[in-house]
Amino acid sequence: MNEQRTHPIIKKLIRQHHSLTVKGKVLSDYITRNTRKAVFMTAKELSETCNVSEATVVRFVVQSGYKGYGDFLQALRDVVNTELTLLDRADLSDLKGKGANRLRRAVSEEIDNLQQFYETADIDKINDLVDYLASESPVYVIGSRLSYTFAYYLGWSLTKIRSDVHILKGSDDTCIDWLTIAHPESIAVIIATSRYPNELIRLGKLVRRLGLMLIVIADSQLCPLNQFAHLSLTAPSKHIPFIGSPTTISCIITHLVIELASRNGKRIRKHQQKLEKSYRESDILFNLDAEAFDIQAG
Repeated sequence: MNEQRTHPIIKKLIRQHHSLTVKGKVLSDYITRNTRKAVFMTAKELSETCNVSEATVVRFVVQSGYKGYGDFLQALRDVVNTELTLLDRADLSDLKGKGANRLRRAVSEEIDNLQQFYETADIDKINDLVDYLASESPVYVIGSRLSYTFAYYLGWSLTKIRSDVHILKGSDDTCIDWLTIAHPESIAVIIATSRYPNELIRLGKLVRRLGLMLIVIADSQLCPLNQFAHLSLTAPSKHIPFIGSPTTISCIITHLVIELASRNGKRIRKHQQKLEKSYRESDILFNLDAEAFDIQAG
């Protein structure tokens, strides 16, 4: 059986196959068997390939539970993005074109991703996430492989505006120790990007078994950690990335930090004054003043 059929979306298409019209079945069969081709097709291209009308494609998409063809394509992108190997991604990428063209393509795709998130962001979920981070509960930010980059960025930024923040690397088994001895009101924020390391899935299950709050920030609705989360925030990519698509998650983190800082008022000022004093006393950061920037001749 095709590996794609393990995905919920493909299973859904197969389950509803018996209730479809003859032309709907043609579309379903083509998409389940050729998902990697269908994901790059417009509604018109798909209709022409399957010899049906565009109206039939639209009806099929709605019957499958999606608001429109764009939402359906995003679901297919998530399926394909989750299963592609590194070799597959290299084949999809324009690695032999001109460098200037690749630059424009990279920038354009990230702009598309940001625009999509801007238009579809769940503001209520984002505000709920900020509410949790604004509490006095200890926060453990966890990532692994690519997502550790984002976890470190979020964790490091949070330390500048609140206390009791811990950054954990999912590939380090000591995560289990830290989470096990964590305060029962602690919050675990796991950031996960495809292809979703199993170590993060295990940690998500552990967080729930321990009774801690689990927040997941992921790049797809298909992220397996979403099913364990008390709250999940998704930043899908409108394109299938070669390695990863960092812009949208980075933007979310920036917003979370700024929004949290705006709520903390006097408390954040005291916290930051304490940090700045320590930086100065320990000569941690470069200071452009007479003592720190002493250029001597010769």
